[in-house]
Amino acid sequence: MNTIDTGDTTWVLISSALVLVMTPALGFFYGGMVRKKNILSTLNLSFIMMALLSIQWILYGYTLAFGNDIAGLIGGLNFLGLNGVGADPNPDYAATVPHMAFMAFQMMFAIITPALITGAFVERVRFKSFLLFSLLWATLIYDPVAHWVWGGGILGAIGALDFAGGAVVHITAGFSALAFAMVIGARKGFGSYSFEPHNIPYSVLGAGLLWMGWFGFNGGSALAADGIAVNAVVTTNTAAAAAGLVWMFLSWRDNKPSVLGIVTGAVVGLVAVTPAAGFVTPLAALVIGATAAPVSYFTIKLVREKFGLDESLDVFACHGMGGLWGALMTGLFASSAVNSAGADGLLYGNPAQFGIQALSVVIMVLFSFSVTFALAKILDATIGLRVSEQEELVGLDISEHGEKAYA
Repeated sequence: MNTIDTGDTTWVLISSALVLVMTPALGFFYGGMVRKKNILSTLNLSFIMMALLSIQWILYGYTLAFGNDIAGLIGGLNFLGLNGVGADPNPDYAATVPHMAFMAFQMMFAIITPALITGAFVERVRFKSFLLFSLLWATLIYDPVAHWVWGGGILGAIGALDFAGGAVVHITAGFSALAFAMVIGARKGFGSYSFEPHNIPYSVLGAGLLWMGWFGFNGGSALAADGIAVNAVVTTNTAAAAAGLVWMFLSWRDNKPSVLGIVTGAVVGLVAVTPAAGFVTPLAALVIGATAAPVSYFTIKLVREKFGLDESLDVFACHGMGGLWGALMTGLFASSAVNSAGADGLLYGNPAQFGIQALSVVIMVLFSFSVTFALAKILDATIGLRVSEQEELVGLDISEHGEKAYA
């Protein structure tokens, strides 16, 4: 019989709170980068996910992700409405904490993932269309992919490593953001004049809170108050620090050291280390963060300058490419000496792990991009994805919510 460990349970509950705080923090991170006529709208695109996805997760999202496996593709309905999810541990997922604590921790990931996508279409999306898209996206993409990796599905079965969601959260969100941006089209005036961030201090505040919350995001994924959790916290901090510094030097080379660039770099480092945090050493995390920064930095330049795509707040470059890079680097730097429940990577004599990581990346990229593109196309053709030109000109705070952020 599994015994509840109060220390493990406390850590998981604290981590759940830390991850939940990341969603409004993301709102501030994104909100500072939009024009002031769209700040309330942008904040709300993140905040409303805490309401909408909490209900979806409890009613049926959790069972689709973590219910009894069906053909490696989706969870069964045995946990529908949290049936059977109570105070006793579930040894398949977390043997020392109440099953409901594990459920709650995973719920916070389900909440923030669709919120990440919102950076791709701020300042022009219809609120009701966004709500329907988010509900469908969580059901059709997030829940199945979470099952594939963490719930006993196909990718977990072949040995894919994703400690805290570099692939499940960031690859799916990033490549979905790219697909959505391609469907909804650019903001009016994009390419003709600059859209200046209206409040960079908001973005700095949001990034700082994200950095703090990420200790729960990655450290809590150990599901125990143990050495692996400590390792995850240290590797998380190390990668963020390294990426922030590298981004500073990259922006300094181009012009002057950008404050917005520094905090963006730190977030990219956090993204990149997420799949690896509990499997690699701090020195490996330093390399992962330092190399992820230029990957995302030059992807932003490519998307904007080469392709002219208005993927507004660089979700694809920062989360999609950052998560992809981190997933591949996990296959390079993972060490069973760090975590015996993981595997050795290429540098530790196991090239097969790198191949597994690459295969899982390809599957998630193709699945999340194609399903999101089709979903966005269908919604655009039926109810419409974006506001009218006049509503966009006025700003979504007024046109969608009837409120002003600033008197």
